[in-house]
Amino acid sequence: MKKSILEKIFSAPAEVLEKSVELEKEIEHDIENQKPVKAAKEYWKILGPGLITGAADDDPSGIATYSQMGASRGFNLLWLSPFTFPLMGAIQEMCARIGLVTGAGLATNIKRHFSKKALYFCVMLLLFANVFNIGADFGAMAKSMQLIYPKLGFAFWVIIFASLSLFLQVFVSYKKYSKYLKYLSLVLLAYVFSAFAVHINWTDLFKHLVIPTINFNKDEIILICAAFGTTISPYLFFWQSSQEVEEDILKGKRTEEMRREQTSVDDIRKMRIDNWSGMFFSNIIMFFIIATCAAALFQNGITNIGTAADAALALRPFAGDFAFALFAIGIIGIGLLAIPVLAGSASYAMSETFGWKTGLYRKLKNNTSFYGVIIIAMILGIILNFIGIDPIKALIYAAVLNGIVSPVMLFFIVKLSSKEEVMGKFKNKKIGKMIGWFSVILLTVVSLTTIIFIFK
Repeated sequence: MKKSILEKIFSAPAEVLEKSVELEKEIEHDIENQKPVKAAKEYWKILGPGLITGAADDDPSGIATYSQMGASRGFNLLWLSPFTFPLMGAIQEMCARIGLVTGAGLATNIKRHFSKKALYFCVMLLLFANVFNIGADFGAMAKSMQLIYPKLGFAFWVIIFASLSLFLQVFVSYKKYSKYLKYLSLVLLAYVFSAFAVHINWTDLFKHLVIPTINFNKDEIILICAAFGTTISPYLFFWQSSQEVEEDILKGKRTEEMRREQTSVDDIRKMRIDNWSGMFFSNIIMFFIIATCAAALFQNGITNIGTAADAALALRPFAGDFAFALFAIGIIGIGLLAIPVLAGSASYAMSETFGWKTGLYRKLKNNTSFYGVIIIAMILGIILNFIGIDPIKALIYAAVLNGIVSPVMLFFIVKLSSKEEVMGKFKNKKIGKMIGWFSVILLTVVSLTTIIFIFK
């Protein structure tokens, strides 16, 4: 029987209401399903200088150091991965906060609040260490490329990688360039995947992860210093503080006064998310590289490797072509990220020291001194590959040199970030000061012990 007109009129709102409830449930369901995606997008958006800095820390010199740690000591030094994480995170947060709050890089702040002699000493040490590191990284990348494509020579690949890196730094806008660096950081996931291509004794691994093992001999002390030097690296201090300034400029905070006024608790919160995520990512990669080389190389009697590329080659018989390719590609990809950070940090430091214009956001014609330092550092890095330096010594001692330089830089960072007249309400809290001064003392002891062992 058909409904009467009155029944149709009175039943219509109920039907509409029922449909609207169903539609609302569907919308809520869609929103709930989209929340993780939205949260992931927001998280990725927050990541920037911290992620890039953390990834750059695992440069080819770092990969060689971690590979040698795993190959020569097995799981014995794996405890350094979780141990260095809070130290690295706290120090890099101080550097980021200095740049974010003051609107100026680390070198500028050292110049303002300490003697110029102290600044010149720091910058000269940084420049020397960075050029050495750039040369070692170019060599590691070229050797890795030869493993994949052996027809072309070592010199060819060194020149190609140097030219590509320079082109991106000089001629690509900072906005685009920073995005490239951000995505390049993901190449480090290759080392996570490679770990699962080898057989790992996880019980033995976790035992060494939580129970520190140290043998006080020359080789082990040098490796420990190298591990600290490649995780708590001077070039990262200058890079991250200056990158916070560059990010602010992109957001329109163009004067120092504007930055001071506009720095908020939310800015600090986002910086911390970015920073600690980047440092955690860096140390996770350190963990997997040591674990992979310990399981595949140390367990099979291969206890000495020549370069990061040799680590990739040595993995092939035990872990197969997949792990070999991942290891080699990782070295090349992260080298393309790390070398600009090394050259850029040296240029930030030099330019701020002598009062030159700074910033990757500026064009070459308006910023010749800044880009000139980058070009000179890259040329010197290229030359180092053709003067007969042993590749393993270049890579490991680049990390050792960073370990010796770090305590000097850390002293100024902790002092600056603890000063109320510099940082205002964003100065270090008690726990930050404790971690900072502990890091200074620890790295001083490690570096002095290393120097004694080297010249003993």
